[in-house]
Amino acid sequence: MSETFQTTDVADVAISDVDLLDQTVIAVRAAGSALRERFGEVVRYESREELMRALAVNDDAALDILRPALSGLRPEAGWVEDELDGGALPPGEWWVVDPAEGNVNHLHALADWAVTATLVRENQPVLTVVHLPLTGETYTALTGAGAHLDGRPLHVSPTTDLALSIVATSQARPDEDEKIVRRVGSSITAMLFDALVVRTSVPATLHLANVAAGRIDAFWQFAGARADLLPGALLVTEAGGKISDAEGRPWTPHSETFLAAAPGIHTEAVTTLSR
Repeated sequence: MSETFQTTDVADVAISDVDLLDQTVIAVRAAGSALRERFGEVVRYESREELMRALAVNDDAALDILRPALSGLRPEAGWVEDELDGGALPPGEWWVVDPAEGNVNHLHALADWAVTATLVRENQPVLTVVHLPLTGETYTALTGAGAHLDGRPLHVSPTTDLALSIVATSQARPDEDEKIVRRVGSSITAMLFDALVVRTSVPATLHLANVAAGRIDAFWQFAGARADLLPGALLVTEAGGKISDAEGRPWTPHSETFLAAAPGIHTEAVTTLSR
């Protein structure tokens, strides 16, 4: 049986967040299928302009499915699709969408990419869907209802020793300023001394999904954007993890740093990143 989108108009009674999550899953999976059909050969480019055009073609292929489906579900919600945007959103509901999270990996025939959609209400993520088209995995989270992978509950790692932990980081965007680049480098060095293994790659969302699933124990990032942190932040929180900035203060979209960790090593991770 084929999946169909359930949409509402302004006159309809709003569907519950549980039903909304189910319908968001259908939309995100459909967008993922469109990108999977485009995946295979390495896309060659010789300039930044050619790269940006290739990225935009992938984005548009997914957005052509996501925008009408999600806007139909929440006609009054705002829409954010620039994966590099940061900071707080205006009041109300917003769809924060990354149509091709890890788009540059897709272009290079690398497997680390996804499609994400997150509903944010008064600057708090309410629900999120992260779909990995090549594996078929779908991560979901709903505030107060837990995080799941294809319906199975997720739980962060029970580890209590950073020295036995796998940790990860990611660069927030290309062309970052020198201060942040140097801070990223020094933080990796510090973690290489204190943690068992350090992983570095993009995109952030996939690392955060792994934290939520208990596969890795912590993820940090300097600078960042809403689209690459909000989905994973909700997944990790609902899986029992701890979210803060790198200094241990409460994280918000305004924060300049980000840390997601299993509760048992959060304090150690803060200490390492604060050196």
